[in-house]
Amino acid sequence: MIRIIKPLILFLMFLALFESLQAQQQRFPKPEFKTEYQQPTPTAPEPRGLGMEFVDVGLLVLVMSLTAWFAIKKRSRNGILILTVFSAIYFGFHRNGCICSVGSIQNVVLAFADPTYTLSLYALLFFLLPLLFSLFFGRVFCGAACPLGAIQDLLIFKPITIAPWLRKALGVIPYLYLGLAVLYAATGTEFIICRYDPFIGIYRMNGPHLMIFLGIAFLLMGLFIARPYCRFLCPYGALLNITSRFSWKHLSVYPTRCIECKLCTTACPFEAIDFPDSENERPDPRKGSRRFILFFLLIPVMMLIGGWIGSKSHVFLSKANQTVYLAELLISHPELQNDPKNIDVQQFLASGKSLETLSKEAREIRDKFYTGSWILGAFLGLVIGFMAFNQLIYRRKNDYQANRGTCYSCARCLDYCPVE
Repeated sequence: MIRIIKPLILFLMFLALFESLQAQQQRFPKPEFKTEYQQPTPTAPEPRGLGMEFVDVGLLVLVMSLTAWFAIKKRSRNGILILTVFSAIYFGFHRNGCICSVGSIQNVVLAFADPTYTLSLYALLFFLLPLLFSLFFGRVFCGAACPLGAIQDLLIFKPITIAPWLRKALGVIPYLYLGLAVLYAATGTEFIICRYDPFIGIYRMNGPHLMIFLGIAFLLMGLFIARPYCRFLCPYGALLNITSRFSWKHLSVYPTRCIECKLCTTACPFEAIDFPDSENERPDPRKGSRRFILFFLLIPVMMLIGGWIGSKSHVFLSKANQTVYLAELLISHPELQNDPKNIDVQQFLASGKSLETLSKEAREIRDKFYTGSWILGAFLGLVIGFMAFNQLIYRRKNDYQANRGTCYSCARCLDYCPVE
């Protein structure tokens, strides 16, 4: 193990140093002002050269590949821990958490919705590669490559158990967040995942005080509720939860056979271990079939109800769009056109557009929100329906197994398994 890890660390350090030196060369020199003007500190990472972008992609592939190898083949928690530290340092503090696979959802959606938006291959690969890896090896991206998960994983102290009903209820939130992120990106309103990322302010050492406070709050919460953002908020995790269920290979708690010692259930802080069945849990086939048909028929009904509820919220949701907000503001308060302190209004007046043009654009955007809110509501109805439907599906489990959907491939449980 040491023979493998030491060259790996040296290789990763060399790549990080090479990338840093190249990044310094690609920046334009700062202009020299003869006035008292001070160059502002950027709040987002500077553009990167094409070669440096593919260094990031290569490191992402390398970290996910090594995570799969450590989790499935070598069964090494120490190896994954080293990769987790590297991801927090490189993808987090060095790359400022940008671009990350979580936020790339919005870039991909906007590229589909807006023909004028150019999606970089860099962003597309960061979106697709973790999903592709999950189809083969499970959530290895979450295990060590994701900087948002890495910083939380390293601070788990004494995790507590959460009631199953509460976990299932909170499990709807990532899909809601995913739907809202898609809606706001498709309408060109906002990249809410990036704006409200609780850890970006920490990685960049700057940002709004509220977001830095929120990030610290998540980390403090994570001392006792393991990975709260990953489990109950991350929209990309919602996608990985689906794709990893079809993984070709996956982390196995035991190397050969399960002796039902139950040690893995206490080792996993994410409660991602499925218990074996008992005779009392096996359902009556006749009752199960009737419930199966009933819940299956209820899913379209729940989608229609969800779509109707979602459409009723489109007016409220559309107010987050700057064009809609400005149109409503000027229509309800026309006197603001004479307010020189209102920057938004003055910027609009300087553009030369008429209020009628602004109102027309706002109506078109609101129509998009109406359609999108219908789809969002129907999507949530589908998610809730399938969650309820999934409870009726009986899957025989004779051993303690890692749940493929919720397991992060962190390999904590492997060290506790006494089977050689």
